[in-house]
Amino acid sequence: MIETRSATVSRKTRETNITIGLKLDGSGRTDLQTRIGFFDHMLDGFARLGLFDLTVSAKGDLIVDCHHTIEDVGIVLGSTIRKAVGDKVGIRRFGECILPMDEVLVLCAIDLSGRPYFRMEHSFSVERVGAFDTEMVQEFFYAISYSAGMNLHFIVLRDGNAHHVIEAMFKAFGKALDMATMEDVRIKTVLSTKGSL
Repeated sequence: MIETRSATVSRKTRETNITIGLKLDGSGRTDLQTRIGFFDHMLDGFARLGLFDLTVSAKGDLIVDCHHTIEDVGIVLGSTIRKAVGDKVGIRRFGECILPMDEVLVLCAIDLSGRPYFRMEHSFSVERVGAFDTEMVQEFFYAISYSAGMNLHFIVLRDGNAHHVIEAMFKAFGKALDMATMEDVRIKTVLSTKGSL
């Protein structure tokens, strides 16, 4: 069993004050306080589907808009994932999920390569869901991919209601990350042709 499977990271700027705790081998328990209801709902889906224990305390300048809070949560969550994963010895490294949500079908693929890259093939037809600006989906996952050092791809295979699309993306990300961080007894070092990640 991998020993170091949890982490807590804090980040404070003039715009946000964020602390995130993540346990990879959890049960899907959450305590989420971003003050953006729809965002808390999405983070809850990510953690529950990935079976991660996740705590998020975020105070941001919501009087401006939701941008700084959501982007900075992505930065801190990515850093927390990177720290919790550790040296990557014995993990599968790659993860993927094709997740249906009613009329919507979303593909998410991850490589915990240490090399950040993000691509999302989708444009939203509405500007927001609740107090959550839909353009922040790209900003959030971009921030995660770069601070975690992961390759992260999303393709919306079947479009539909924006709430369903975003929720499917967060849940697919949870499932794919669970797969990528899973221990495999056949892997004795790191899963790389180079010998290191």
